[in-house]
Amino acid sequence: MIKPLEGVRIVDFSELLPGPFMTQNLCELGAEVIKIERPPHGDSARRMAPGLFEAVNRGKQSRVLDLKQPAGRERAIALISQADILVETYRPGVMSRLGLGYEAMKVLNPRLIYASLTGYGQSGPMAALPGHDLNYLAVGGAIALSGHGASTPAHTFGLPAADLCGAMYGFSAILAALYQRASTGEGQYLDIAMLDCVAHWLNVRVGHFHHAGIDSLESQRRDVLIKPAYGVFETADARHLTICALEDHFWQRLCRALPLPGFLSSGLNEFSARSSRAREINAIIAKEVKRYDLETLERRLMDADIPVGRVNQPLDVAQEEHVTSRGLPAKTAAGAMMRFPVRLAGIGEPSALSPSLTEEII
Repeated sequence: MIKPLEGVRIVDFSELLPGPFMTQNLCELGAEVIKIERPPHGDSARRMAPGLFEAVNRGKQSRVLDLKQPAGRERAIALISQADILVETYRPGVMSRLGLGYEAMKVLNPRLIYASLTGYGQSGPMAALPGHDLNYLAVGGAIALSGHGASTPAHTFGLPAADLCGAMYGFSAILAALYQRASTGEGQYLDIAMLDCVAHWLNVRVGHFHHAGIDSLESQRRDVLIKPAYGVFETADARHLTICALEDHFWQRLCRALPLPGFLSSGLNEFSARSSRAREINAIIAKEVKRYDLETLERRLMDADIPVGRVNQPLDVAQEEHVTSRGLPAKTAAGAMMRFPVRLAGIGEPSALSPSLTEEII
């Protein structure tokens, strides 16, 4: 059976995380990805974070090209002329200075979809600045919401959210551009900025804050982070469980299951009433949760049809019964990696290996 992106060729000039993660997803859908690496060591992630490199470069080919030399540029141009998509993550202007910018390449290959993934985009006063995930989250307004009260903002989320956010917006934009090209016959330039992507995510908070009149940072944090019967709670065996009984019917089930009989008749049956007493409610829930071991309480709350989930350690997710039942884990050189999470016809098995540096050196 044909793979979703079979026959699509990508020339990938990206390294480290955001670009390679984006092209890894395209590779898993069947695209041919030719990774262009700089001599002598290739992608910096090969040495800085080998496990990360393995995770986001499986199934790709590698070409080691010195783009500062005529022979390297000529080979790159030959590859681009036969490509459907070009992905690059250099700072603005670098590819043009190398003679590989979009304006030159679209003359060579009018059907080329040219995607530049950067921190701040190709225009604007910050475009030329260096940056990393935390910078984009900060400028995009996300880090300000991470903290309690009026305290210093906290970097507490354990995934590179801006990097992955930008990668997935780029992924979806490339697929949309491919679909559009099927009608127009023409490629296009995609300016993908991780800051822009984070700012777009923020719409869901900003819209709510405007509508509800929540204008101070302290009140915004409280609204986002402190919700009644919603949080992480420690069990008697020093493990942790998430409980999310936000809706009124889930709240009432939680009061019966834990039990919390005093709350059933205390005027807290509506969410608006519970919100003003969120800290008090969560403190009482925490005390009750400590009476049970994790398995006992998890089963009790599941049987009562209450949103509940144990806190798994990162290296344990691949052994989680539900995850394995979904067929997600696949063996790779970097350990158990999760397959592309949506099963499309013909998607096949993901590659277990990342490319070596020996395929071509110019």
